[in-house]
Amino acid sequence: MTCFVQLHFLTVYSISNPNRDDMGRPKSAMYGGVHRLRMSSQSLKRAARISPAMSDALKGNMGERTQRLGDELFKHLRDEMGASDQKARSISKDVAQVFGKLDAAAEKKNPDHVRIRQLAFISPYERQAAMEMAERAYAGETLERSSKTRGKAILRTADGAVDIAEKILRKFDGAVDLAMFGRMLADAPKFNREAAVQVSHAITTHRADVEDDYYTAADDLKSPSEDMGAGFVGEAGFGSGVYYLYVCIDTKRLLKNLDGDSDLARRALEAVTEAFATASPSGKRNSFAHHTRASFIRAEAGDQQPRSLAAAFLKPVEGENLLKESIGKLRKTAELIDKAYGPTADSLIEMDVLGGTGTLADVKTFVSGQLVDA
Repeated sequence: MTCFVQLHFLTVYSISNPNRDDMGRPKSAMYGGVHRLRMSSQSLKRAARISPAMSDALKGNMGERTQRLGDELFKHLRDEMGASDQKARSISKDVAQVFGKLDAAAEKKNPDHVRIRQLAFISPYERQAAMEMAERAYAGETLERSSKTRGKAILRTADGAVDIAEKILRKFDGAVDLAMFGRMLADAPKFNREAAVQVSHAITTHRADVEDDYYTAADDLKSPSEDMGAGFVGEAGFGSGVYYLYVCIDTKRLLKNLDGDSDLARRALEAVTEAFATASPSGKRNSFAHHTRASFIRAEAGDQQPRSLAAAFLKPVEGENLLKESIGKLRKTAELIDKAYGPTADSLIEMDVLGGTGTLADVKTFVSGQLVDA
């Protein structure tokens, strides 16, 4: 079984603004002394998670990142189980706190809100276990949290006391996105999950600047006799370029995080490969229609220490065909690193749209095949 799979993507974005900063402009970075456009790792991972490539292909094995599980518990107890508001709120608070501290401000704004302060990554198993724990408490088993229990939520049963965190939370299960991207639970570090997939920020391989679009919107009911002015005037930033994205997958960690389910791990590897090749952050999509596909993919497998090929673009790519030049520099840098350090992968496969070689199906088969001995 191969330890590491490394994926290198070159993707062309026409004028667009898929990932915005706090001013609404495309994110950027300085690299190699020049200005580049950038898409954050977080935005790319979310785009992959919610894309059909993952959400449909792995339905039932995808978690939820939310502050609102307590809301769902409250509604379930009140609307489906018949609990009073007070009873439903009390139980859902105790169960929701397993995932983090409660948000008092949200409850003050709306008593039906039972939310935690931070987003928590919750697996399908944990969601179901939380629902069942809430039902048990409503059925008569006693939930308590006091100084005697050192702040832990304890369920008193006929068989004795049960720490509900131990019954709800899991370190390993069948949630693919948790297995890949990990999670941190500040109040329950025992159940943190170490990510099996590392994702870089994507940057343009060349110099790229943010440009401004001055636009107007017309009022359809405004008559020409009034004036010729627009109903609205605004500005929006945009940019374009060839982006390099690097993804490193620890296949052994992925298999461990999925509790040893090798079939699910293979499906997950194929799904995440397709997702990063085809999905993009959704910012301003209706304005720019940036439905992209990777133009070049290089997939490598081996037990050697992983390495990014971002150094290929430290000196910004120049020329009339930025994609072709970027592919050439990426390949050349990989060759030079291998020459200096020895082979940094045992095998590789490429899909080159410009060159007319390879397919996404080939790459997916190659990647999932690294678990053949699992």
